[in-house]
Amino acid sequence: MNKIMLYCRQGFEKEMAAEIMEKAATLGVAGFARAVENTAYVIFECYQPNDADLLAQKLPVKELIFARQLLVISDLLEDLSPEDRITPIIEAFKQLPAPFDLTKTDDVWVESADTNEAKSLLTFCRKFTVPLRQALRRSGALQAKVAKHARTLHVFFLRNNACYVGYSYNQQHSPYFMGIQRLRFPEMAPSRSTLKLEEAILTFFTPEEEKTRFNENQIGVDLGACPGGWTYQLVKRGVFVYAVDHGKMATSLFDTGRIEHCPEDGFKFQPPKRKRVNWLVCDMVEKPSRIADLMAKWLVNGWTQEAIFNLKLPMKKRYQEVQQCLDSIARQLQDAGFSFQI
Repeated sequence: MNKIMLYCRQGFEKEMAAEIMEKAATLGVAGFARAVENTAYVIFECYQPNDADLLAQKLPVKELIFARQLLVISDLLEDLSPEDRITPIIEAFKQLPAPFDLTKTDDVWVESADTNEAKSLLTFCRKFTVPLRQALRRSGALQAKVAKHARTLHVFFLRNNACYVGYSYNQQHSPYFMGIQRLRFPEMAPSRSTLKLEEAILTFFTPEEEKTRFNENQIGVDLGACPGGWTYQLVKRGVFVYAVDHGKMATSLFDTGRIEHCPEDGFKFQPPKRKRVNWLVCDMVEKPSRIADLMAKWLVNGWTQEAIFNLKLPMKKRYQEVQQCLDSIARQLQDAGFSFQI
């Protein structure tokens, strides 16, 4: 097995291919990416044996920009019989090369691409999961207690008679089915944009880290806050927020007593003196480079300790654009002598 599959949002296949090519090269892995537009996945084929496993071990999904999931895959299994798809799938798992140990797996996910065309497959995948899981347990796989570096098995169906089988490392993969975190919109939130910040917080931090870094002892600034979707996520975690926007904020947020509305330009606003700002968040609709420079200014000036921000990427050259923005922030922080993590 010398191939990995990366799930991505539909329409971002080229960006995902560019990113994995660069990340693989950084790790000394040579290969080529196969990306078909609007399929919602990319396959990267390595030239050397075991390099796919190396990528799966060394590339945490949460550190990739466009990847939802990353797994090592087999060659495509085709012409599966409707009477017995399970046997060839289990045989394919058993053929995984050393050092793979089928007993050091704790679950199997049966998935398909996140596209409108593939949605009909999800019903089939859900029904297929239970008998496959039972058969794997009878074969000695899917142990209740596994090693620390356990893997999850994956079956990725292109059609109901064709699939890839593979695995991901639990410590590196996305813990969500199809790599998609399903969040419920909070009834009290002022806008659906609130889910973007919630997903970011849940992705970047463990529950323990979240409690220590977002609480009633923290102060935050939300640039371009109106109507308050991102402010809501900070306030519900106890953070006091300076909500910066000329627009109106949702009335419900004032009821918390945890916000101060600052009707100012987000690019000109500076934090109140003698206030130690822990968090800067920003979801303004603006050129990515301008947002990146604004974030760098806040960090370099010591106005905030940490920041979560959204880049509204252009339709073309999206990977290049986000890399330029992150490189610009890193360069400015380095020049200022900061130690930092992006």
